[in-house]
Amino acid sequence: MKALMVASVASMIDQFNRENIALLQKMGYEVDVACNFEVGNTSSKERVDTFRQELQQQNVKTFQLPIPRKMFAFSDMIKAYKKLKKLIEEEQYTLIHCHSPIGSVLARLACRKQRKHGLKLIYTAHGFHFFTGAPKKNWLIFYPIEKIFAKYTDILITICTEDFERAKRRKLGRKVVYSPGVGINVEQIKKVEKNEEKRQKLGIGKKDILILSVGELNQNKNHKTVLQAISQLERTDIHYVICGQGALEVELMKMAKENGMESRVHLLGFRTDVIEWMKVADIFAFPSCREGLPVSLMEAMAAGLPVVCSRIRGNVDLIEEGEGGYLCKPLDTANFAKNLSKLLVSSEQREAMGKINQNKVQRFDNSKVSEVMKKVYGNVLTTQR
Repeated sequence: MKALMVASVASMIDQFNRENIALLQKMGYEVDVACNFEVGNTSSKERVDTFRQELQQQNVKTFQLPIPRKMFAFSDMIKAYKKLKKLIEEEQYTLIHCHSPIGSVLARLACRKQRKHGLKLIYTAHGFHFFTGAPKKNWLIFYPIEKIFAKYTDILITICTEDFERAKRRKLGRKVVYSPGVGINVEQIKKVEKNEEKRQKLGIGKKDILILSVGELNQNKNHKTVLQAISQLERTDIHYVICGQGALEVELMKMAKENGMESRVHLLGFRTDVIEWMKVADIFAFPSCREGLPVSLMEAMAAGLPVVCSRIRGNVDLIEEGEGGYLCKPLDTANFAKNLSKLLVSSEQREAMGKINQNKVQRFDNSKVSEVMKKVYGNVLTTQR
């Protein structure tokens, strides 16, 4: 039995699918990984290289595919499709588990012939680009694609309630399954100790407020809204720390300078110690315009942080208004400022909200996700024997 894990970029496999690979191996599958190890990753080149070595040490073969993240990079898509199709035919996989919009389309296209010989395809949608409130162009482009390729999708896994309900109603897969996210290790996160030196090295005092965001520096992650909201509060004791890399680094620092916050905005780049930063933060801000079920938000909840986040699909599965935090329209700077100010009132209030989040996020622990994936992989295994 041979399984292939496919995604646009290696960082998606690294961040969301390591446990799935281990589970498949435990069930007797020989597992390979095919994705773009060279371009478009949200983690550093060093981390991608290390991850590839770790896979090889786990007896997982890796294959480079030039899958682009840009929608209309057709030349790279064609190259990736041809290479993937050849790989699937040569290796005779019995199971393919694909991720990401472009990666999943290429995988489903490439395995049409092999599906006639018993190959099964699982697609995990980490957040459809068509969702309630999405731009019309998203519905015009992405929805028809998913509808067309539904017939090549034996099992569609959705990770938030909105996607699950829509996928079932519109029959976007032969079988649609709900999984509570991709899983986090709640107890492990709880056990991480505070390291106050992290604050000290950035010049953040004990009485200062550290607002933390995690995510790529791009338009979708929308860090500008939080930065503008903090500037409206006109307080000099607030520091804004962002863990993530991306194209908007210069623009964000320019904004910080224009608002007199240059010394209090800290862009840390890609980090492997995000949980440690969550442990020394006071508030987690998550202003994304689009998410599936965000891992960083779940991690912040497990770390015991109160949250101010955007009122969007996925986030609303995790945060209830006034319970573990507050919800705002993604671009509503004034409301972000208002809700952040509510959390500045007392450390006791922040701690109480953080406890609520720690309790709620238990439902999204990786043990719950593993139960779902065991059933999914088990059903495939049963049909193949």
